[in-house]
Amino acid sequence: MLSTPEDGDKIVGRYVLREAIGRGGMGVVWRAWDERLRREVAVKCARLDDPRATQRLIAEARNAGRLHHPNIVGVFDFVDQGADCWIVMEYVPSRSLAQLMDDRGPLSPEEAGSIGCQIADALAKSHGEGVVHGDVTPENILVTEDGLARLTDFGISRALWSDATQSVTGGVRGKPRYLAPEVAKGKPAGEKSDVFSLGASLFAAVEGQSPYGEAEHPMAYLARAIEGHREPARRAGPLAEPLAALLAAEPRQRPDAARARRLLGHAAAPPPHVQEQLADRRTVGLPSLTLRLPRAVRRRRRPLALAALALVTAGAVTAGLLLFGPWGSEDGGEGGPTGTAAPATGRPGALGEPRTADPCRLLAAASLSRFGDAALDPDYGEIDRCDVLLRNGSGDEVADVEVNFDADLDTYEGEVSTREVGGLRVTSLPRDGDLCERALATTDHRQIRVRGKRLGSPSPDPCQLADAATDHVLGLLDDGPVPRRTAAPAPDSLARVDACTLLGDDTLTRVPGVDPKSLKNPKNPKNRDPGFGAWSCDWFGDEGPGEVELQFSRDNALEDDGKAVDIGGARGYLAPEEAGEDSCTARLAHRTYRNSAGDRTVELLQLTVYGSGSTKRLCETATSLTAEAARAVADQLPGE
Repeated sequence: MLSTPEDGDKIVGRYVLREAIGRGGMGVVWRAWDERLRREVAVKCARLDDPRATQRLIAEARNAGRLHHPNIVGVFDFVDQGADCWIVMEYVPSRSLAQLMDDRGPLSPEEAGSIGCQIADALAKSHGEGVVHGDVTPENILVTEDGLARLTDFGISRALWSDATQSVTGGVRGKPRYLAPEVAKGKPAGEKSDVFSLGASLFAAVEGQSPYGEAEHPMAYLARAIEGHREPARRAGPLAEPLAALLAAEPRQRPDAARARRLLGHAAAPPPHVQEQLADRRTVGLPSLTLRLPRAVRRRRRPLALAALALVTAGAVTAGLLLFGPWGSEDGGEGGPTGTAAPATGRPGALGEPRTADPCRLLAAASLSRFGDAALDPDYGEIDRCDVLLRNGSGDEVADVEVNFDADLDTYEGEVSTREVGGLRVTSLPRDGDLCERALATTDHRQIRVRGKRLGSPSPDPCQLADAATDHVLGLLDDGPVPRRTAAPAPDSLARVDACTLLGDDTLTRVPGVDPKSLKNPKNPKNRDPGFGAWSCDWFGDEGPGEVELQFSRDNALEDDGKAVDIGGARGYLAPEEAGEDSCTARLAHRTYRNSAGDRTVELLQLTVYGSGSTKRLCETATSLTAEAARAVADQLPGE
């Protein structure tokens, strides 16, 4: 514990205090330097003698930390040092709305409307996450020189209110000038009281006084609030009607935050340069920084046939991608004079050409760094997949955030939450143990999956991870399509192969228990379903359990992936029933290379057979089909 914090002091060996930038009854705010992530942060020092207040503050900081929005100041960390508690936040060079009012006097309706529209958007986000701010005041609204507004101190001020403050206002918590009538009457703050407080803050910004007028004692404001008193607006201009709606005495008569944003936006929308900044913040997120730590033991892959709520898929991507895909050139080179993929084109929210869509450019390790030491893992699992791994202080992997693509849109039944964001449909699936998943339907009718997964304990909440990554993806797709890969795959990579070309049309007839008569036509390609980018293929029958799944995948090693066996003269691995009963999975390495992060990576064929009969026969079939697929790859790729 630091008795009197000073410039140069270091908090938990990481945050170096540089200068005090704010003081108040609830603590001191410092500009500091985070030595681990090498960025400026703001840290608020609060001194609490009551352990219950500390727990309250921790809970509020946790709520604030799960919110990700360009108009919300992010909370990165919480440090408990006994009587001193430190909240580590995003550093925003700015002045509060209260300071602007003190320095310049009343604001124009246009400037106040721009600020209000942005803060209403922040409240819409927080309320959608079940978080009530509880202290929306000019002191907690920050405004940059360019007019970008940020809401700070989500619930933190409420947790820090002192007994002295409560005694002045008769036990009512909050700043009396901006309190909603129901809160003044002793009811808990809620979403509609946040909306009222925003309206009161904007009223003060344009009128120069509280909507309750001016008084010498806080209790006078409370009395006026309880009475439903409100001063008339004289300078509000186009904001007069929106403010009247936000300041309605009865909560049920007020708009919610999303409606308040629309009302304010119609009256005085943020100017174009502010809207451009907001778009940039959605795209960039936190400052780009990826930490690399020594790799710990790799987590186990999920089975190819993942049990989920998806029931039906609609349609499939057109089959028949040629060898070398969109990068192809007749000489087998890197696809064009530069060897790079085409830039992203197309409408916002579209996935675009499957083989050049880059899942790694939808993830930003820095945007997840508040959950732990974050590092991008570019080559693991399916070719259309990318991960960010989160590690604890010992370097152990404790969580994984995954983005991957689907050729098909899933439909769901049961309890799922769906919302529309910028033309994309976002489906939030219920948490399933250590896994939490979000599915985004793109504007060109494909699907992006975002998964958060616990790998160890203690670990961040997987749904918070999934939501944070989903927000980043939505911010990117609000302005354009999925970014493109910046380089073509290696000439000998499986990424250049169409999986459906590797096995014959009679594949299913070799699966134990499959009756050829049950197939409409074994040579009909409708019995084959190419996956995303044709990097997987599924052969299936019209009836019965017979099915073959072939997938191109990546791992860091195969030694722990089943029993070692000979597959076509090479060392492979068999995993009976890994994908469920009546199944056998075979894996065979295709090539080994160093990925962009310098990690040893194995590119492999993974084939699973489903059918009836003994496990032994299923594994024999998986072995022979995998060997056949490997020979077909050797015939197609140069240098094989």
